[in-house]
Parts: sequence; C-alpha cells; structure tokens
Amino acid sequence: MGKKKFYVVWKGRETGVYETWDDCKQQVEGFPKAVYKSFTTKDLADQAFQNSSKDYVGKNKQVNELSIEQSILVGNPIRESISVDGAWNTATGIVEYQGVDTNTGELLFHQGPFEDGTNNIVEFLAIVHGLAYCKQKELTLPIYSDSRNAISWVKDKEAGTNHKRNEKNLKLFELIDRAIKWLKSNEYPNKVLKWETKAWGENPADFGRK
Repeated sequence: MGKKKFYVVWKGRETGVYETWDDCKQQVEGFPKAVYKSFTTKDLADQAFQNSSKDYVGKNKQVNELSIEQSILVGNPIRESISVDGAWNTATGIVEYQGVDTNTGELLFHQGPFEDGTNNIVEFLAIVHGLAYCKQKELTLPIYSDSRNAISWVKDKEAGTNHKRNEKNLKLFELIDRAIKWLKSNEYPNKVLKWETKAWGENPADFGRK
C-alpha cells in the first residue's frame, strides 16, 4: 500500500483539502483549468490551501519535512544542475517527461505524450535525455531525479521494466532501445543524483499534477 497523500484543490468544483484521490478527482476531472496538488501530510496540505497555488504548483516549493539534524545530513541541492521528472496518467496510461534548469526553472527539453507507459520508464528516459543533452552541449552539470528505480536503471544501463511492448507503445520502446544503446556506447562525467524531496520540496521538473 502506498504512502497516504492529501490533495489540495485551489480551483475546481469544490475547493478544499481532500484525503483521497477519488474525492479530489471528482472536483477537478473535466473542470476547466483546475488547479490541484498532492502533499504528504495533512499539515502541509492545510498550509498550502491557505496560500496561493502559485507558491506550490509547478515550482520547487521548499517544504522541509525533516528534522534539522536530518536536513543537515542531507545538505542542499546543487543549484547549477539539471532536474528531470516524468508524469504518468494512471487513468489513461499517457506519459511524458521533461528537464529543467534547477536554478531558474527554465525548460530545457520535453518529450511526449506517449501512449501506454509507466512512470519508471519516463523517469529513466528523462535521465538519459539529460545526459545526452549535457554531452551534446559539453556540460558537466549533475542531473537530479527523484526516482531511485530510474537512477538504478541508468547505472545498470538497462531498463528494468516488466511493461510489455505493444503497438500502442512502440514509439516509447523505440526510445528505450535508443537510450540503452546510448548508455552502453557513451561515457559521461555527469553525476546522476537523487533529488531529496522530503528535505528540498518538489523536484523543480515536477509537472504539478499529483
């Protein structure tokens, strides 16, 4: 069972804080330009609801969920870096990914939407795209991802997915094949690092749809 989340709806049929995705979905699905986001605790959700959505949606809101001692151990992110993230619509299976400048939030690349994918797949593709982007531009910047699985796949130079290849996701699997081939035939100086969400807030490349 996944970790419980709390959902803030700033713009929807009924605004407020909701304790299940189903309740949140009723307020935002089909609602023009709905604005909502998930949080890991009720306190954070209540705090966010009292403030402007602009401070949270699509931005790297620095919400610290760790103790001072834990935060010191984690440290701070390297601002001169690239952050990548993927998005997966659980209802439709549609996926996409993007990479941004961690410091400025500037969009550096975006791919998708693609049919019938998984979150791990696009998280993996996002990291490899970031590495290829850096190599092309001769950048030695570190790359942040909040997906331990995707980071592990990149390290192993294999996509550890059990998702089946089919006609719908042919394009997506072509990208996976290209990504694996690139990893196996290229060296790179860039470090691939874990974005510590609990200490630093949402990944700057987050799509803001959780």
